[in-house]
Amino acid sequence: MSDIAAFPADRIPATIPATIPAPPGKGLPLPAAGKSVTLQFGDNTLLSLLLGDHDRHLVRLEQGLGVRLSCRGNRLAIAGDPARVDAAQTAITGLWRRLERGEPVSPGDVDAAIRMSEVDDPRLPLSDLPAIRTRRGAVGPRSPGQAAYMDALQASEMVFGIGPAGTGKTYLAVAQAVAMLQAGKVDRIVLSRPAVEAGERLGFLPGDLKEKVDPYLRPLYDALNDMMPGQEVVRRMGTGEIEVAPLAFMRGRTLKHAFVILDEAQNTTAVQMKMFLTRMGEGTRMVIAGDLSQVDLPSGTRSGLRDALETLEGVQGIAVCRFDKRDVVRHPLVARIVDAYDQRTVAERDTSRSRHAAAPVVGGSPAGSTVGGK
Repeated sequence: MSDIAAFPADRIPATIPATIPAPPGKGLPLPAAGKSVTLQFGDNTLLSLLLGDHDRHLVRLEQGLGVRLSCRGNRLAIAGDPARVDAAQTAITGLWRRLERGEPVSPGDVDAAIRMSEVDDPRLPLSDLPAIRTRRGAVGPRSPGQAAYMDALQASEMVFGIGPAGTGKTYLAVAQAVAMLQAGKVDRIVLSRPAVEAGERLGFLPGDLKEKVDPYLRPLYDALNDMMPGQEVVRRMGTGEIEVAPLAFMRGRTLKHAFVILDEAQNTTAVQMKMFLTRMGEGTRMVIAGDLSQVDLPSGTRSGLRDALETLEGVQGIAVCRFDKRDVVRHPLVARIVDAYDQRTVAERDTSRSRHAAAPVVGGSPAGSTVGGK
């Protein structure tokens, strides 16, 4: 049983001094319709880990959830808007249960708890959400989008993961692939990426073909090494159980009883994408991951990922999971960068539409346009 109790503020001493100042505009003053709940913990050693060095986790929770947190002894009071208080209680309880299981709590785990606390999911608390279990431990979701994605990876034979950098699209797919390989549910893992030139030409890079394309495949190697010991990765690559190859090497093959991942799928052409998808054989799972805002194809070339989504979305057996800035699990600044670029894209689109609408019409066409022109 969890060594934590919650009770209303009127059952504790009226004054509990805060260990940290509340951030401006966050939880102070307590609104008239506010709510206050106090959590009591039975293990002060774990409580210190929950609060973090110099209360840094507490500060992160307070700022991220928009509540006032104050701690005295083994009691932690939460005050603020009722919905925010409930979200904070969910987040803190989830982190506490991690500590009770002997798992560490990092700043990233705190951020994940903040994101997941606002999910209206009957499976909460966090310990009941999906997890991918490898021999190196369990990999759990750190955002609502990741939870839905992990469900799709377990249930569907083909999954498209679409969204910005830092949302865990490839990492979670590799984790699922490793878990299924180690459980004997697939015979091998095939990881692929298009080797698209982005400012430099492959022919001028040093080394043989493998050495030229390896830098493009490095993120896949990194994810593999996070999921299993390096020696096991080398051994399984030597036996062919794990294969990392450029997309061009997929042509003419039929992949059976494999877990196949195509990363950076936005840089495929429509022909390449169709070729890849039709490699699927008996007992095979496929994951296609990409970010449509980072297409490096030559100007005028249509992305195979966009083409596939427009063609296949809604087809039975295919799951499409879309991530957004709320699912970015890297540094918090990454989410703000993604948001800034998205806002600029929307503004540029609106400006373009306004200019087009305002252009004078001459001979049935906007001024300056030519029939059949680009």
